[in-house]
Amino acid sequence: MLGALTEKMQGLFSKLAGKRKLTEENISEAVSEVRMALLEADVNFTVAKTLIKRIKEQALGDVVIKAVSPGQQFIKIVHDELAALMGGGEAGLDLQQKPSVIMVCGLQGSGKTTHCAKLVKLLKRKGDCKNPLLVACDLQRPAAIDQLKTLGDQVGVPVFSIPGEKDPVKVAKAALAKARSDHHDLVIVDTAGRLHIDEDLMKQLAEIKEVLKPSEILFVANATTGQDAVNVAASFNERVAITGTILTMLDGNARAGAAISIREVTGKPLKYEGIGEKLDDIQPFNPLSMADRILGMGDTINLVRKAQEHINKEDAEKLEQKIRSATFTYDDYLNQIQMVKKMGSIKGLMSMLPGMGALKEMEWDEKEFFKVEAMMRSMTLNERTEKCELSVPRRKRIANGSGTKIEDVNKLVKSFKQAKQFFKNMPNLKQLEKMMGGGTRWH
Repeated sequence: MLGALTEKMQGLFSKLAGKRKLTEENISEAVSEVRMALLEADVNFTVAKTLIKRIKEQALGDVVIKAVSPGQQFIKIVHDELAALMGGGEAGLDLQQKPSVIMVCGLQGSGKTTHCAKLVKLLKRKGDCKNPLLVACDLQRPAAIDQLKTLGDQVGVPVFSIPGEKDPVKVAKAALAKARSDHHDLVIVDTAGRLHIDEDLMKQLAEIKEVLKPSEILFVANATTGQDAVNVAASFNERVAITGTILTMLDGNARAGAAISIREVTGKPLKYEGIGEKLDDIQPFNPLSMADRILGMGDTINLVRKAQEHINKEDAEKLEQKIRSATFTYDDYLNQIQMVKKMGSIKGLMSMLPGMGALKEMEWDEKEFFKVEAMMRSMTLNERTEKCELSVPRRKRIANGSGTKIEDVNKLVKSFKQAKQFFKNMPNLKQLEKMMGGGTRWH
């Protein structure tokens, strides 16, 4: 996501890398380029204007630390302001009341029903609920109830519905009574959407809200709709007072400026993001993580979070250290492929690693990784740990042993060298960490 914005930001930072100091002139030039990059990424104009003002004020007011280059200083300012604009830190859910009620709303086609199932599966896995209930209050869209029941079966959660009932308010009232009598600790209610905002929809949502008195009202926004998502979120917030947003389709090719804009416009936090089509493809929205991704610094916050779910703490810390110190070898890469098979999509993991944009020449699909894995398994341990040069005879042997062509081996070696070079050219991480307070992680 946000590929064009990330490329423009990295290009700008490369220009600043050659400057000896930050001046009003080069700051103004840099800020102008950031503004254009944000607007082209479909960031709300008012939001972009506010962000640029903050960045310029910080850049002109900051005293440049001698140990850090002006380019690194500017990166740090942009990173901090982006993260602050999107909320600063993760916003959790209010699940104190029992049963806790989460009402999910949005326009038709935004992914509401699917994300009801995604969210309940995530909360179950985290231990935030033990006996959840899904409620089908979308009585407008054909087959919406059947879809929710199918998803409920997949995640192992019962679905409440009333066959033939046309009034979603009655369904909501009956569902709440059922949840209390059966001791459900969490109720997630799927409501009807429309192709556009209308008075009937808002009135219906307000009535359901009055019956349920939910602790959370989550608006599901499709990132591919750009500024429309921001405008619709503002309308829903005005009428039903949403408590947060789930941003979907962030794995697509959308400009996705809504990710930056929506929190500032609504004043309500982005709480979750959908990152794929599978039911596990949802994660808490982390402003620092998003700022890292926008600036091309990878996503080690969510990478380590995933790793901690599947491997022990010690192994997770070793993985994080490898990422932070940029000391990858073919052997590390092979180990990660084995780990990611348990974690999900290989492509998803690779996109989280800092600098993996340097490996654009390789098609990072699952089939390619089978080839890559085979090639690395055909290497000796010394070759995988880069203790010896991969000469032409060695490459031929690796190709023969893995059932690939020498051109494939050459492509792997070239791509890996490009990534290594990228890591070497990355800003000095330790210096940036000192600037950000020592304990704050810079990815």
